[in-house]
Amino acid sequence: MSGILQVRVSSDPTALLAARRLPMADRLDISQRKKDHLALCAGDDVGFRGKGTLLDQVELIHNAMPELHLDEVDTSIELFGKRLRAPVVISAMTGGTPEAAAINKDLAQVAEELGLAIGLGSQRAMFERPDTAWTFQVRDVAPEVPLFANLGLVQARQMSTADIRKVCADVGADALCVHLNPAMEIVQPGGDRDFSGGFAVFDRLINDLGIPVIAKETGCGLSRGVGTLLRRAGVTHVDVSGAGGTSWVAVEAHRALDDQKALAEELWDWGIPTAASLVQLRGLGLTAIATGGLRTGTDVARAIALGARAGGLAAPVLKAYKSGGRAGARQFLERVIITVRSVMLLTGARTVDELTQTPRILGPDLQRWIP
Repeated sequence: MSGILQVRVSSDPTALLAARRLPMADRLDISQRKKDHLALCAGDDVGFRGKGTLLDQVELIHNAMPELHLDEVDTSIELFGKRLRAPVVISAMTGGTPEAAAINKDLAQVAEELGLAIGLGSQRAMFERPDTAWTFQVRDVAPEVPLFANLGLVQARQMSTADIRKVCADVGADALCVHLNPAMEIVQPGGDRDFSGGFAVFDRLINDLGIPVIAKETGCGLSRGVGTLLRRAGVTHVDVSGAGGTSWVAVEAHRALDDQKALAEELWDWGIPTAASLVQLRGLGLTAIATGGLRTGTDVARAIALGARAGGLAAPVLKAYKSGGRAGARQFLERVIITVRSVMLLTGARTVDELTQTPRILGPDLQRWIP
């Protein structure tokens, strides 16, 4: 399959990542780190060990008389002024390497064909190494999709608004994800340690950037307290990216130096489950995208029933792409969309908004998180 990333993942992460045996300068190279992340995320040893998303604690009530034809079910939503044919986002994955460019192009084309949104991986590499900008540029194959740029909070704090605006404009982004990842950074070789000034960053960008800003976690979820703070800063859109899917602490555990590995192992399961984060944020006036461990259309539907505007998937899309290329990723996402439509019919929901109002039963583990 030409142009498709072939990722071979060893069952032994130590053997997979020779990066731990390289000199520090090489180990901290952004491009190498992105390659490591892709290889690890395509494998099976970076998931949460004892913590799930709690989406399985959401039981939607079957409607045996929905009084609907399947063709009447409308899965479309509006997001940042654009119409999606289904409430599904191909979540941020990668960028900065030729392999990443192939993934971004192929998945963006799938998003265009299916009418979905897509997020780019962290564009820190693009800012620090402008020669990698082409690996993030997908508008030639996806002119109409909602496209999310992506920068870390620490990097955004250090950049001028003009520089951030240029990073977004260079890829034709409709919105900017500012990702929050302190747990990942503190176990990452050479990672950030200073996470101060976040409120000021969001306040500045909300007022000055000129496009919407999404506050996005990276696998550890957003609490009600953080949601309240973000709302005070003017944020109206969040990506909860909760615990239960890929643990980015686990990803870094495989790359960690000996003195950091023990900390990474201990924090492997750190975070707020995705469903718990959604219920924590209810009533704050935030539009939420649910990512973090969503693997199926049923997961997307459950997240929407909890109040999410859309559900995002990353690791399962990457695995489908790895095994079947662009066609494999498209087939997987078509199945997700069909499942969302079917669940809507089976709950009597004609529209996505109606799905958020459908009756549901919440299990005790999830109920404990309701504020």
